[in-house]
Amino acid sequence: MELGYFTMPLHPPRRNYVETLKEDREAILLADRLGYCEAFVGEHVTDIAESVTSCTAFLASLIHDTKTIKLGTGTLNLPNGHPAQLAATVSMLDHMLEGRFIMGISPGGLPSDWEVFENMGKDRPAMFVECINHMLAIWAGEPPYNLKGQFWNISTEKTMIPDIGQGIIPKPFQKPHPPIVVTAVEPFSRGVTEAAKRGWDPISANFLLPQWVASHWPKYAEGCEAAGRTADPANWRVAKTVFVADDAATARRYGTGEDSPYRFYYKQLFFKLVRAGRINLFKPSKETPDAQVTLDTVVDSLVIAGTPDKVAEDLLAFRETTGDFGTLLYCGIDWADSRLARRSMELMAEKVMPAVNRAVGGSKVAAA
Repeated sequence: MELGYFTMPLHPPRRNYVETLKEDREAILLADRLGYCEAFVGEHVTDIAESVTSCTAFLASLIHDTKTIKLGTGTLNLPNGHPAQLAATVSMLDHMLEGRFIMGISPGGLPSDWEVFENMGKDRPAMFVECINHMLAIWAGEPPYNLKGQFWNISTEKTMIPDIGQGIIPKPFQKPHPPIVVTAVEPFSRGVTEAAKRGWDPISANFLLPQWVASHWPKYAEGCEAAGRTADPANWRVAKTVFVADDAATARRYGTGEDSPYRFYYKQLFFKLVRAGRINLFKPSKETPDAQVTLDTVVDSLVIAGTPDKVAEDLLAFRETTGDFGTLLYCGIDWADSRLARRSMELMAEKVMPAVNRAVGGSKVAAA
């Protein structure tokens, strides 16, 4: 099992913006030094708690300060942009990283972003599909493109001057394009099946209960089978909210206590998802009454916190439920205590994952 990193990121709105941006960068620089294989960064334009407004700009700031870690958009919210701009930006970033790039895409899930980009009430899933189709067509095709769609038309026919390079959008460094991943944020996600049909791979969200994470594998396998490719657990990424400490008391206090940044993270997320009518994500079954779903139950169900031995044990139990997956994405949380946050990432890489992989060995656990 590989170890990667995923961050939205999410900070208390009162924190200094310069400081949180530096903190978010330092977390990924640390991940690179510790041997994490990849790092994904999310973006939202209209949320000062989730304060990276452009994941591509943020990743660009890391290019020359990282050595081996692959950097990924987590995700590009396609309906909020223009396919030509997105295709050009991704191509440039892929070249700057010389292939150390993974393209995560989604329709975007923040209602205030929908509003500010005038997408509320529009068919955003259809916009998502059209946008990625146009991007892929730009990369596969040649100018002047002449792409027609419901939401965007793309052409440089009237102004193209090939001899001087005008009217031509760069193609990516990786051929035919960077690897594409999608986030799976619902149980039994049909989007995972459709993505797999197109050769894309899933990231299962950290805010899903283990049994709902497990529901993604058969949907992925279904899509792979339809496309005539083998469903390989190595291509499945699973995000998990983890805190590792040198002692159990610190793990309980910082990982799940009243002033825990992990509790703050899920307080924010719980409020947003319940307000959006998605409390079902936190229920172990459809029959669970809403009143039984509280912040305490959410934190207890979704945060793994403990000493290295305890965390390794809990992750192995989690894997018993989900089945095999290839990469565990450690979720970035606000560094309320930078020393403990750094130490957790260190222990995760140096103690927890070696223990997990010793236990896993060459064995496989059948997916649900």
